[in-house]
Amino acid sequence: MSTVKSDLLHELTTRGFIHQCTDEAGLDKLARGETITGYIGFDCTAPSLHVGNLVGIMLLRKLQQTGHRPIVLIGGGTTKVGDPSGKDESRKLLTDAEIGANIAGIETVFSKFLSFGHGTRDAIMVNNADWLGALNYIDFLRDYGRHFSVNRMMSQDSVKLRLDREQNLSFIEFNYMVLQAYDFVELYRREGCRLQMGGSDQWGNIVSGIELGRRTESAELFGLTSPLLTTASGAKMGKTAAGAVWLNPDMLSPYDYWQFWRNAEDADVPRFLKLFTELPLGEIGKLAALEGAELNEAKKILATEATALVHGRDAADRAAATARTTFEQGQTSANLPSIEVARGDLEKGLGVLNAAVLAGFVKSTGEARRQVKGGGIKVNDAAAPTSGSRSL
Repeated sequence: MSTVKSDLLHELTTRGFIHQCTDEAGLDKLARGETITGYIGFDCTAPSLHVGNLVGIMLLRKLQQTGHRPIVLIGGGTTKVGDPSGKDESRKLLTDAEIGANIAGIETVFSKFLSFGHGTRDAIMVNNADWLGALNYIDFLRDYGRHFSVNRMMSQDSVKLRLDREQNLSFIEFNYMVLQAYDFVELYRREGCRLQMGGSDQWGNIVSGIELGRRTESAELFGLTSPLLTTASGAKMGKTAAGAVWLNPDMLSPYDYWQFWRNAEDADVPRFLKLFTELPLGEIGKLAALEGAELNEAKKILATEATALVHGRDAADRAAATARTTFEQGQTSANLPSIEVARGDLEKGLGVLNAAVLAGFVKSTGEARRQVKGGGIKVNDAAAPTSGSRSL
């Protein structure tokens, strides 16, 4: 990457946020000369965002911290279509009521990362249902559809990979990139937005929006993508045996969230410290240099700092204290997550496999059995039987 001068690109570059940029020099010049308005879209497919969304949220936070204006685009309209990017199968179509409930769940997380208001650099939140829902489809196709080449759309990864795998791609999903491109143009008109950011799987959609803005508005727009994160072992970021690592505390406790980061693979610690904490780079460098048992201290700092951003400093410190009491001092903390089990089930004997499902570690006893065989589930640090007959 070439040398950058703006605070924005310097911060994003040194912390590893940038995968591709449509015009790095042009964006760098713009960031030095004026306040940039930039956005990221978040579809409402679940009642909470998850760790996989954190890079995007942190991108918006960095945008604001370096003197620019972030827009959170809630995809109330595009959620009805479904983004095919990185998906092998079509998503279940949600009702308006389901989408509304999901929006209520995900909106709360952004106030922890961004400062909202009416100032020139304050973040705003908008919903693309406000303009997509009012479109006259025939007029829209006439005015905007003519700017899209089907040949080029077929070559985009979000479409090509689905077809190469012989997985069905519905016509409504095929329209997703057209609607996302239109979102960019609409935000340019309404808010002077000139930058769209997203994961690397969004590159084709972002470029389509830039081209549509140039053709319909003669606008100079910019795109920037972040790398899609996987762990050092190749697992998808934010996925565990028990499912997604949610950001809302009613779907995943602050303690369990802290434990997710504490259990990061050794090789991931330096990268995660840069992306998901706001520790100075010099301090991160010292922590990254730790080896062996000392690296565990770096993981605890990662866990506490990452948890503090999502759940607040008090919750993060309590989670760290609970882990210390339980695992280092050998005591039982009142702050440990708990589950309720019917007395009758306890009297019959609660097997390891069923207990793992009840605790939310796995989704089924079959998955629990595989985890036990692989050493992923133990009882008091001892290998558990796979028969499920052992009672806890």
